[in-house]
Amino acid sequence: MTIQAQIKADLVSAMKNKDEERKNAIRVALGEFGRNDKKELNDEEVIRVLKKLIHSEKEMLVAKGISDDSKFIQILEAYLPKQVSRDEILDWIHQNVDFSEFKNKMQAMKLIMSHFGSSADGNVVKQILQDI
Repeated sequence: MTIQAQIKADLVSAMKNKDEERKNAIRVALGEFGRNDKKELNDEEVIRVLKKLIHSEKEMLVAKGISDDSKFIQILEAYLPKQVSRDEILDWIHQNVDFSEFKNKMQAMKLIMSHFGSSADGNVVKQILQDI
């Protein structure tokens, strides 16, 4: 089942259970999905939209001076894949990346991100490369 299909199924469940917060968060996500040209998005596109929504919600909360942890963010984050840890990324880099192939360390970022995909945070990878 795709992430988008799971989200749609969870909307029906939230409506039956009268879970207003979950229903509203899911409707916002589905509205964003509807802004795309395609009717059905693949999982990578859904993840990108969810991350964008979470990021903008966090920015809004910070601007208001509120803690950046809300029920809306928790609901949407539940649909994102588990993030790999900093140590797992570092171990993979040590085992698989030969920095002599690159002019500078940051050029290895494409290789690393293509391996981990959406399960790695680009900012974490960037920080690791800067620390090496």
